[in-house]
Amino acid sequence: MDTPSFDDRAPIYQQIADRIKNDILSGALAEGEQVMSTNQYASFYRINPATAAKGFHLLIEEGILHKRRGIGMFVSDKAQETLRDERRRRFFAEVLDPMLAEARVIGIPLADIVSRIQGGGGAR
Repeated sequence: MDTPSFDDRAPIYQQIADRIKNDILSGALAEGEQVMSTNQYASFYRINPATAAKGFHLLIEEGILHKRRGIGMFVSDKAQETLRDERRRRFFAEVLDPMLAEARVIGIPLADIVSRIQGGGGAR
């Protein structure tokens, strides 16, 4: 089996946090479920344990994961809801709001945008 790799788009610890977030959003990791330890994660992905720990620490700070002393790390209650809310906010701020601003500048009526989204046809 090939070990999943990381790319240069962001620091590895951030990519670790993003992968775990995506697993929670997709349901691959459920709320209350134990996650791999930082050492297991580091061994599996062949990275430095300190790098894995930094990614996990980000998720703990965000309330996505929590530690149970002597047992391990677990997905926090409402982690999926928290992540969905954050992604929705980011979608509007980074995708939809700029698109609507551009549409206003070039004179596309809102009704045309809504029609396009609903599958009512292409550009005029």
